[in-house]
Amino acid sequence: SDLAEEFGKSKTDITWGITLVLMLRSVGSIIFGLVADRYGRKWPWVVNNLLFIIFELATGFCNTYEQFLGVRACFGIAMGGLYGNAAATALEDVPPEARGIISGMLQQGYAFGYLLAVVFARALVNTTSHGWRPLFWFGACPPVLLIIGRLFLPETQAYQRRMAMRQAGDGIEKTFFREGRVALKRYWLMLIYLVLLMSGFNFMSHGSQDLYPTMLQNQLQFSADKVTVTQVIANLGAITGGTVVGYCSEVFGRRLSILAMCVLGGALLYPYGFLKDERIAAAAFFEQFAVQGAWGVVPIHLMELSPAGFRTFVVGTSYQLGNLVSSASSTIEATIGERFPLPPTATGVHRYVYGKVIAIFMACVFAYLFVLVLIGPERKDRQMVQGDGIEEVVPPHHAHDDAELGQHHGQQQQGERGLRRELSSTGSSSGEEEKAREKTVEYSTSVAPASAAAPSAAV
Repeated sequence: SDLAEEFGKSKTDITWGITLVLMLRSVGSIIFGLVADRYGRKWPWVVNNLLFIIFELATGFCNTYEQFLGVRACFGIAMGGLYGNAAATALEDVPPEARGIISGMLQQGYAFGYLLAVVFARALVNTTSHGWRPLFWFGACPPVLLIIGRLFLPETQAYQRRMAMRQAGDGIEKTFFREGRVALKRYWLMLIYLVLLMSGFNFMSHGSQDLYPTMLQNQLQFSADKVTVTQVIANLGAITGGTVVGYCSEVFGRRLSILAMCVLGGALLYPYGFLKDERIAAAAFFEQFAVQGAWGVVPIHLMELSPAGFRTFVVGTSYQLGNLVSSASSTIEATIGERFPLPPTATGVHRYVYGKVIAIFMACVFAYLFVLVLIGPERKDRQMVQGDGIEEVVPPHHAHDDAELGQHHGQQQQGERGLRRELSSTGSSSGEEEKAREKTVEYSTSVAPASAAAPSAAV
């Protein structure tokens, strides 16, 4: 409403800024995804965040509606490139036993960011003479810290191994494009499945969240403070669910964890949409526990199903295309909700039964997602440096050397873990610990294949 008043436009006109962001996020995921898969995770991510900062700051300086739309379109491209790169950077080198919980923690940055946005919006919007603009100026600050932190971190080991394998071929550029053709030939059906999967997931999150504050305020007549408290409780459930279910997916598997959350979420739809007092906050907590619990598995599930050489591109693009498909969720729910009117308020404000519509819409989404996940694949604990096509464009002996090096690395880690357990159980002194380290080095040397020396040096 503040933006509509500032630019002399309707609220519908202002929503085009949101639509442009959603439409062009897919463009950003394609551009920055391919660049990150070719040139590395680090510098494309830094450049991506710099553009994010520039366009976020520029939004706060827009003076006309046309400037606003143009800047938000550019912002959508910058925003779209972040998800796939962040997922690859965070998860590629994580040990298999920790992938689930790290995936859940990564994904719930979304819910935690929502909580922070609520707090800063209260603190910054319409509290100065600049109106809504300080929120955008402040939004450009956190990426500065992320850039500084990333500059001190190296490329992921999985990407370095990938580059070593490409160098062993006919040059990095030729190998990259040949690998892309092989990956597309092998994974085209998987790419379609991932877009359909992410469409369902985004319908699930947007369908359960976007119109919910409107339902609380319009249908249930909650005050602004009451709506905020309910939303905070719901997002605390989301953070808890994403982390817990992400961890549990290491025990029960990716697909079974998602299926269980679809069942739980469906079972909670009645209280989530039909309770009419403060008790609805408890229903919101557990409903978002289920929704974001399923989402907590998504980053690692996408990573494990994607081709190794184009992981950033596939993860980011499937996510953003799914987001684009589901962008009309709130519009669909609001339009259908208008067919179920309630008596207006004393001031003449029209009211609608949005809760019923949200429950019906979400039941359909849960059913769709349940079937799609049930018939879909799973590659839990997959090695992140597996070939996926590069073995067809790199000389066989190089691919064999790289496989042996990966096997040696796993054996070395296993030996180190065993020695650490032995030391912890016997309470060894520092001198014995030093001997144990020497023993580990001797062990790793004894099992290391001699042919792995070349790729190891390249890494």
